[in-house]
Amino acid sequence: MEFGWINLFGAVIVIVMMIPNIVYAARNKDEKNLCTNKVMNLIEQIGRYACIVLMWFPLLVWKFGFAGVLEMLIYLVGNGLMLFVYLLVFARYLKEKTSQRAMILAVLPACIFLLSGLLLRHWLLVLSALLFAIGHIYVTKQNFDAS
Repeated sequence: MEFGWINLFGAVIVIVMMIPNIVYAARNKDEKNLCTNKVMNLIEQIGRYACIVLMWFPLLVWKFGFAGVLEMLIYLVGNGLMLFVYLLVFARYLKEKTSQRAMILAVLPACIFLLSGLLLRHWLLVLSALLFAIGHIYVTKQNFDAS
Protein backbone atom coordinates (compact mmCIF):
# COMPACT_ATOMS: atom_id res chain seq x y z
CA MET A 1 0.00 0.00 0.00
CA GLU A 2 2.41 2.59 -1.23
CA PHE A 3 1.97 5.90 -2.97
CA GLY A 4 4.00 7.09 -5.91
CA TRP A 5 5.64 10.49 -5.91
CA ILE A 6 2.35 12.19 -5.02
CA ASN A 7 -0.35 11.46 -2.44
CA LEU A 8 -3.68 12.14 -4.15
CA PHE A 9 -5.59 11.52 -0.91
CA GLY A 10 -3.47 14.14 0.83
CA ALA A 11 -3.98 16.54 -2.06
CA VAL A 12 -7.76 16.15 -1.86
CA ILE A 13 -7.71 16.69 1.90
CA VAL A 14 -5.70 19.90 1.53
CA ILE A 15 -7.92 21.21 -1.29
CA VAL A 16 -11.11 20.49 0.66
CA MET A 17 -9.68 22.23 3.74
CA MET A 18 -8.70 25.27 1.69
CA ILE A 19 -12.14 25.84 0.11
CA PRO A 20 -13.84 27.27 3.24
CA ASN A 21 -10.71 29.29 4.00
CA ILE A 22 -10.87 30.88 0.56
CA VAL A 23 -14.57 31.65 1.07
CA TYR A 24 -13.79 33.17 4.47
CA ALA A 25 -10.95 35.30 3.06
CA ALA A 26 -13.19 36.55 0.25
CA ARG A 27 -15.91 37.55 2.73
CA ASN A 28 -13.50 39.17 5.20
CA LYS A 29 -11.02 40.98 2.96
CA ASP A 30 -10.23 43.66 5.52
CA GLU A 31 -9.57 41.32 8.43
CA LYS A 32 -6.08 41.70 9.86
CA ASN A 33 -3.87 39.37 11.88
CA LEU A 34 -3.94 40.88 15.37
CA CYS A 35 -1.22 38.61 16.75
CA THR A 36 1.90 40.73 17.26
CA ASN A 37 4.24 37.86 18.17
CA LYS A 38 6.39 37.59 15.04
CA VAL A 39 8.02 34.33 16.09
CA MET A 40 4.66 32.60 16.57
CA ASN A 41 3.34 34.03 13.31
CA LEU A 42 6.44 32.67 11.56
CA ILE A 43 6.13 29.24 13.23
CA GLU A 44 2.48 29.07 12.14
CA GLN A 45 3.27 29.95 8.52
CA ILE A 46 6.27 27.61 8.27
CA GLY A 47 4.19 24.78 9.72
CA ARG A 48 1.17 25.57 7.51
CA TYR A 49 3.00 25.66 4.19
CA ALA A 50 5.23 22.72 5.06
CA CYS A 51 2.13 20.64 5.91
CA ILE A 52 0.40 21.65 2.68
CA VAL A 53 3.40 20.58 0.60
CA LEU A 54 4.18 17.45 2.61
CA MET A 55 0.58 16.18 2.46
CA TRP A 56 1.05 15.97 -1.32
CA PHE A 57 4.70 15.00 -1.69
CA PRO A 58 6.74 12.39 0.21
CA LEU A 59 9.84 14.54 0.61
CA LEU A 60 12.64 12.77 2.52
CA VAL A 61 10.59 9.57 2.87
CA TRP A 62 12.06 6.30 1.64
CA LYS A 63 8.86 4.28 1.63
CA PHE A 64 5.67 6.32 1.37
CA GLY A 65 2.65 4.25 2.28
CA PHE A 66 0.84 2.32 4.97
CA ALA A 67 2.09 -0.69 6.89
CA GLY A 68 -1.24 -2.44 6.38
CA VAL A 69 -4.90 -2.20 5.50
CA LEU A 70 -5.90 -1.16 9.02
CA GLU A 71 -3.62 1.91 8.89
CA MET A 72 -5.06 2.87 5.52
CA LEU A 73 -8.61 2.57 6.91
CA ILE A 74 -7.70 4.65 9.97
CA TYR A 75 -6.18 7.26 7.62
CA LEU A 76 -9.25 7.40 5.38
CA VAL A 77 -11.92 7.20 8.08
CA GLY A 78 -10.07 9.33 10.64
CA ASN A 79 -9.20 12.09 8.20
CA GLY A 80 -12.62 11.84 6.57
CA LEU A 81 -14.40 12.31 9.90
CA MET A 82 -12.14 15.15 11.01
CA LEU A 83 -12.53 16.85 7.64
CA PHE A 84 -16.32 16.48 7.82
CA VAL A 85 -16.40 18.00 11.33
CA TYR A 86 -14.05 20.77 10.14
CA LEU A 87 -16.44 21.68 7.32
CA LEU A 88 -19.47 21.61 9.64
CA VAL A 89 -17.78 23.81 12.24
CA PHE A 90 -16.53 26.16 9.54
CA ALA A 91 -20.07 26.54 8.16
CA ARG A 92 -21.29 27.45 11.65
CA TYR A 93 -18.31 29.77 12.19
CA LEU A 94 -19.18 31.67 9.02
CA LYS A 95 -22.61 32.37 10.54
CA GLU A 96 -21.42 33.16 14.07
CA LYS A 97 -17.84 33.47 15.27
CA THR A 98 -17.19 32.01 18.71
CA SER A 99 -13.92 31.28 20.48
CA GLN A 100 -14.85 27.60 20.79
CA ARG A 101 -15.40 27.26 17.04
CA ALA A 102 -12.20 29.19 16.32
CA MET A 103 -10.22 26.78 18.50
CA ILE A 104 -11.80 23.73 16.87
CA LEU A 105 -10.87 25.19 13.48
CA ALA A 106 -7.32 25.70 14.73
CA VAL A 107 -6.92 22.20 16.17
CA LEU A 108 -8.59 19.99 13.54
CA PRO A 109 -6.25 20.76 10.61
CA ALA A 110 -3.24 20.10 12.82
CA CYS A 111 -4.80 16.79 13.88
CA ILE A 112 -5.38 15.84 10.25
CA PHE A 113 -1.78 16.64 9.37
CA LEU A 114 -0.48 14.82 12.45
CA LEU A 115 -2.57 11.68 11.84
CA SER A 116 -1.45 11.60 8.23
CA GLY A 117 2.20 12.00 9.14
CA LEU A 118 2.10 9.34 11.84
CA LEU A 119 0.29 6.74 9.74
CA LEU A 120 2.49 7.36 6.70
CA ARG A 121 5.64 7.49 8.86
CA HIS A 122 6.36 10.85 7.28
CA TRP A 123 8.33 12.35 10.14
CA LEU A 124 8.89 15.72 8.48
CA LEU A 125 5.09 16.05 8.17
CA VAL A 126 4.74 15.12 11.85
CA LEU A 127 7.25 17.82 12.84
CA SER A 128 5.53 20.35 10.57
CA ALA A 129 2.13 19.44 12.01
CA LEU A 130 3.43 20.05 15.54
CA LEU A 131 4.89 23.43 14.53
CA PHE A 132 1.63 24.34 12.80
CA ALA A 133 -0.42 23.27 15.82
CA ILE A 134 1.65 25.36 18.24
CA GLY A 135 1.66 28.41 16.00
CA HIS A 136 -1.91 28.20 14.71
CA ILE A 137 -3.51 27.65 18.11
CA TYR A 138 -1.49 30.51 19.61
CA VAL A 139 -2.22 32.93 16.76
CA THR A 140 -5.90 31.98 16.67
CA LYS A 141 -6.23 32.59 20.41
CA GLN A 142 -4.44 35.93 20.15
CA ASN A 143 -6.61 37.04 17.23
CA PHE A 144 -9.85 36.02 18.92
CA ASP A 145 -8.89 37.58 22.27
CA ALA A 146 -7.86 40.85 20.61
CA SER A 147 -11.07 41.22 18.61
